[in-house]
Amino acid sequence: MRITRRQGLGAAAALLAAPSIPLAQSRERPFRFVVNVGLQNLDPIASPSFVTRNFGYLVFDNLVGMDSQGRYRPQMLQGWEVSADRLTWTFRLRPGLAFHDGSQVTSEDVVASLRRWGNRDSIGRRLMAATAEMTTAGADGFVIRLARPYGGVIEALGKPSVHTPFIMPARIANATPPTQAVREIVGSGPFVFLRDEWIPGERTFFRRNERYVPRDEPADGLAGGKVPKVDRVEMITMPDIALRAASLQQGEVDYLEYAPVDNLPMFRRNRNIVISEASGIAEMIYCVSINHAQPPFDNVLVRRAVQQCLDRAEILAGAGFAELGRPDCTAMFMCGTQFTSDRGSEAIARPSLDRARALLREAGYNNERVVLMHPLDSALLNPFGLVLIDRLRRAGFNLDVQGSDWSSIAQRWVQRQPLDQGGWSVVPVVYTGFDMSDPLSNLGVGFNCTGNQPWGYCEAEMTPLIERFEAEGDPVRRRELAAELNRVAIDRATFPIAGQFRAPAAWRRELRGVIDFGFPVIWNIERGRA
Repeated sequence: MRITRRQGLGAAAALLAAPSIPLAQSRERPFRFVVNVGLQNLDPIASPSFVTRNFGYLVFDNLVGMDSQGRYRPQMLQGWEVSADRLTWTFRLRPGLAFHDGSQVTSEDVVASLRRWGNRDSIGRRLMAATAEMTTAGADGFVIRLARPYGGVIEALGKPSVHTPFIMPARIANATPPTQAVREIVGSGPFVFLRDEWIPGERTFFRRNERYVPRDEPADGLAGGKVPKVDRVEMITMPDIALRAASLQQGEVDYLEYAPVDNLPMFRRNRNIVISEASGIAEMIYCVSINHAQPPFDNVLVRRAVQQCLDRAEILAGAGFAELGRPDCTAMFMCGTQFTSDRGSEAIARPSLDRARALLREAGYNNERVVLMHPLDSALLNPFGLVLIDRLRRAGFNLDVQGSDWSSIAQRWVQRQPLDQGGWSVVPVVYTGFDMSDPLSNLGVGFNCTGNQPWGYCEAEMTPLIERFEAEGDPVRRRELAAELNRVAIDRATFPIAGQFRAPAAWRRELRGVIDFGFPVIWNIERGRA
């Protein structure tokens, strides 16, 4: 029977209203966690959305995992060997890896998955460009032979966020272009996706993967033993922020990906709730995705005008992050990370609407329509969007604000149509340090001239700097190159930043084994007593 949206919402409300009703065929009630926006796209390679990444970590597994100290450790791999010239990397899979359809994970699956990811992701494309060949070596081994030095092979294979190089069967990876979502979801991760129960955009169901063989080491960040300790998991969307807060307090849900900021004082007084303390690379940053291919943003002066509209203090205060924010941070690679730099940041240190208006006049802006897609259902993006809309209008931009749910916006965002055919100009977005702290994955640097993302910038000055950075192995020289990239990205306004902040998750105190890592890590969690 087909479930309509109205029926799905009614069923969700009824379930949350009666959490004590026992669920048939389950040894315990499901673990329920609330994500920021609805899940529509199930393919973590095709989709740039965090909610799809969250989905991916339940269903898929990856070769290398980042631990809580930012170190990269073998996950699906037993380990690797490197030649003396560091051009040949030999990898071996650990035993016991199997997909949810019962087939064994082989090196053929790994190579096919990496090639698909490498045609989509910023770091992946650069690794593939530096690779002479990638071949299998028996059923459980594969080899990457580089054509030239590349300083971040393991970092690429262990990329923790969008787009994460998850492994899927070769028959699926080979059959689907990376910009199109795969139709069949088969992973080898700790949980199995229950597609027949899925209500797109609202509720997603999983069961424990009984055949999953975790590593022996304790769970640590995204590394170590991924032990699924709950029988069923439900990933829920709740656009109503007040309902999210009430549901956590009443024990109707277990975990909020983003705790409503206005409710934090109340949560702190509640002995049954724990608030995340993740910081550093786990912090988040508001940004503005600009369509460089659409006028008027093919003009750098107009893009710089957007930067002058981004008063970080006002944006963070408007979103409720005044106490959790870093309005003085002007680093493209985020403050508190290894590549933090303020080089070139004097241009955005004191944003000014008067300066924005002057830049628009200098650019010859003639009131061209600007389509801003405003995510109404996102607790993080909706308030940011409201401040952004106000300041862009006050600067003189002719805004056509089109409000919608994030799932719909995300699908339009990856398209390239003209404005009169459903295209877009500006999207308020938010990313984590996992995405932004490395120049090769940073949204305003790592995608330069790749043509594989909708914002589509290509800055000639940035290209040789990126090439030198990706080939460099010395940490000091890498930091110097990153500082220069910071300068160029700000000068060319590739992906304007709008304020760094800590967005805490919150969960019920009776949960044991929660990994506080900046986004939902569901393995290792079990229920105890409050």
